[in-house]
Amino acid sequence: MLTIGAFARACRLSPKALRLYDELDLLRPARVDPDTGYRYYAAEQLERARLVAWLRRLGMPLALIREVCALDDPAAAAREIRAYWARVERETAVRRDMAAFLVAHLSDPTAKEPTMLELVYAAHSDRGRVRPANQDAAHAGPRLLAVADGFGDAGGPASSAAVEALRFLETEEVPAGGVLNLLEDAVRGATDAVREVAGDSDEVGTTLTALLWTGGPQLALVHIGDTRVYLLRDGALFRITHDHTLVQSLLDEGRLTPAEAVTHPQRTLLLKALSGAAPGAPDLRLHEARPGDRYLLCSDGLPIVVPDDTIRDVLTTAPDPAGAVGTLTATANSAGGPDNITCVVADVVETGG
Repeated sequence: MLTIGAFARACRLSPKALRLYDELDLLRPARVDPDTGYRYYAAEQLERARLVAWLRRLGMPLALIREVCALDDPAAAAREIRAYWARVERETAVRRDMAAFLVAHLSDPTAKEPTMLELVYAAHSDRGRVRPANQDAAHAGPRLLAVADGFGDAGGPASSAAVEALRFLETEEVPAGGVLNLLEDAVRGATDAVREVAGDSDEVGTTLTALLWTGGPQLALVHIGDTRVYLLRDGALFRITHDHTLVQSLLDEGRLTPAEAVTHPQRTLLLKALSGAAPGAPDLRLHEARPGDRYLLCSDGLPIVVPDDTIRDVLTTAPDPAGAVGTLTATANSAGGPDNITCVVADVVETGG
C-alpha cells in the first residue's frame, strides 16, 4: 500500500486533489485508517490516477472525467476523449475568429464582422439508360457531401455501406484542427464496412469521395477512386480530385493523350478503391471555401459522356443546386446514360446572421 503522499508523487496529483476526488467518488483510496483517517492507495490504482491527472491537464470537467473512467472499453474512452477535444477545438476556433475580429475592429472601427458561411445542397442518383441496377450511393447534408460508386456483384451494398459509415460526421463535433484525422478515421470505418460486404475479394468494392464542412472557411476532402469533385469559382471550372485509374496514370506519364484516354479499353480500371483487399491510401487535404463557390461531386457516369465545358455551362446557368443536379443527370442520359449517374451539388453561401 502507498501512503497518500507517495501515491500523489507517483501519479502527479496533489494530496488535496486526491482528497477531493475521494469526496467526489472519482478515486477512492484502497483503505482508510479508522483511527487517523489517513488514506492509503494500492499500486493498481496508479493507472486510473494518472488518467485522471492527464484528463485534468486537458481541462476536462470532473463530471466528464468520471464518465470516461467508468468506461470498461478503452476504445470507448478514447472516443469520448476525442469528442471532448473536438468540442474544445471548435469552441477555441470560434473564440479565435472573434478575437481576430475584435482586434481588427478596435484597430479599424469600420471593419466588417466575419462572414458566416453555410452549404445549400441537392443530390440525385440515377440508374442511367443501360445498367440493370444502380450501384452508386450519395449523401448531402449541412456538413457532409459524399458520393460512392460500387463495383462487382455486391457493388450497390458496398457503396451504400461506405456512405453510411460516414453519416455520423453530420452530428459529430467537427474539430477546427485535426479534421483530417477525424476524416481519416471515418474512412477506416468505411473500409471495414465495405469489407463486411466484400469479404476478402478485390472484385467487390467502391470508390469514395467526400467533402466535410468544418464550420469555417474550409472543406476537408477525402478521395479514393474515380468519383470526382469539381469547383465552379468566378465562372471557371476546376477539377480538384485526381482519378486513381490506370488511364490517368498513363496520362500523367505522357504515355496517353486525352483523346486516346476517352476510348481506352481499360479507362475504368481502378488503381485504388475500398474493397476486401488492402486499400490504397486515400487523398486527404483541406480546401479553402469562398462565398459563391459551387461544388459538384459525381460518379464517373457523368464525365464519361458529358464534357467539362458542358458541366461548366450547366453549373454556371442553373439557378440552384437542385436545378444543376437535374440538368446534369438529364444531360448524361441524353448522351446515352451508359453508366449510373450520381451528382451532388452544393453552393457556399453567406448566412443572414
